[in-house]
Amino acid sequence: MEKIVNLVAEKAGITTAQAQTAVNTVAGFLKDRMPPALASQVDNYLKGEAEGGGGGIAGAAGKLGGMFGKK
Repeated sequence: MEKIVNLVAEKAGITTAQAQTAVNTVAGFLKDRMPPALASQVDNYLKGEAEGGGGGIAGAAGKLGGMFGKK
């Protein structure tokens, strides 16, 4: 989770503590709206336990961006 927190902090120009709060908030928001099987995958990606170590989060972020009309 450290990688995504650092990325959010850098891109948003905020502290890592603020970025941690943002990441936790977004993850919680997504997990509350997903089926349980998918929600557990969010935790796995953030912990870096998914395929490819922590790299899977980039693919997941891209897919989520696509859901919201971004490429």
